Amino acid sequence: MTSLTYTQLLRGNRSFRRLWAGQVVSELGNWFNFIAGLGLVRAISASAPEATGIMLLARLVPFALFAPLAGAFVDRWSRRTVMIVSDTARAVFALGFLLIGGVEDLWIAYTCSVVATLLAAFFEAAKNAAMPNITGDEGLLAGNALMFSSRFLLMSLGAALGGWASARFGYKAAFIINAVSFLVSAYSIWLIPEEKMRGETHVEDESEEESREKRRRTSFWSDLQEGWKYIARYPLVAAIIGLNVLWAIGGGACNLIYDRLGGVVFAGQGMSADAGVAALYAAVGAGAFAGLLLARRVGAHVEFHGMTAKFIGWMMLAHGVVFAIGGVMPTLWLTGAMFFLSRFIIGMEFAVQETLMMRLLPDNLRGRVLTTDRAAEIFVLSISTVLAMWSLRAISPRTLTILSGLLSAAPGVFWLALFASGRVRMPARIESVNDDDDVALLASAG
Repeated sequence: MTSLTYTQLLRGNRSFRRLWAGQVVSELGNWFNFIAGLGLVRAISASAPEATGIMLLARLVPFALFAPLAGAFVDRWSRRTVMIVSDTARAVFALGFLLIGGVEDLWIAYTCSVVATLLAAFFEAAKNAAMPNITGDEGLLAGNALMFSSRFLLMSLGAALGGWASARFGYKAAFIINAVSFLVSAYSIWLIPEEKMRGETHVEDESEEESREKRRRTSFWSDLQEGWKYIARYPLVAAIIGLNVLWAIGGGACNLIYDRLGGVVFAGQGMSADAGVAALYAAVGAGAFAGLLLARRVGAHVEFHGMTAKFIGWMMLAHGVVFAIGGVMPTLWLTGAMFFLSRFIIGMEFAVQETLMMRLLPDNLRGRVLTTDRAAEIFVLSISTVLAMWSLRAISPRTLTILSGLLSAAPGVFWLALFASGRVRMPARIESVNDDDDVALLASAG
């Protein structure tokens, strides 16, 4: 299948260009906020792991709980409006961190994080559901790779700049920058026409207006059930979701690992605790960016040669093993190098996997299925984060890193076993689907 290059997509697709530009700005601000928020909580709580853990959970649990509802919502209402309202509201709550003055105000940090994550669930549901419509099928792989590679590049830059800005100007400057970035993103979404974010309606014997009215009369619960039934019906879709959920068992410890290694274990190795944490996040972001940037070319190659299934499984396995090796490295820089390589590998895998998933899903179900996938992953991430937080009472951050990596590698074995046994197989062709016959062909299982 022909895939547009990054240059072709950006030059020829104004709507994607506006969506991408807004995300560049908001992601940069978001990472300023993340590093500053963790640093502020760590400073106020005297580096208590429980406080950091609660902060991380505040950024995970609301997404897990509300993402399915958000998916049903954006499949039925204006995706453009959902994104604009979400960004505007997030700008307001980003400023709430300015009110934190002492340990008695930590609840404000947790509350603002919870609400911001809730709003992010609606924004991400709308954006992901609209992506195939905005990019078109030929631009989807390039669009996913560019969108996510930019996210992780900005994770790297934002973490580094956020650590520097927090040390140089204080935490408040980072919170203000984050709020402004959401307003810029909302404006860029406002410039995209509504019709660019939703596919054509294909319903026999009824008009588009009648179809829309019918969707509004059905309950959200019925919408959610429809998405879950679709997942149960098509084993390849269920296998992709299972892969992500199993990865989360080990992946939930990652943010805690970066905070403990950079802010505690390696503190004093030539930089402050905040700078150490920022350095590890920068390495992780740079690795994922490089992998995702290469993903368009690699993804097109593995698709052409029919190696998509093996590629996903082996890359998942390799990234976890490399991450585990980072747990035995003696210095911050060597640890960062292993984390960079691990995220470089998983960056390529993720773009290929996400593009496959989006191509399998019809437009009217895409929001629900994608958010179900993400919600299940985040739910397990939340549980994993809690267990990792408790485990630090008995094991070291280095040991936790090794366990996290090995657990994150295990889903690769699971995936390869499914295909080796013939229980799941790749479709004969991969393209966007518009009706049940195409869906049955593309999401078939052996």
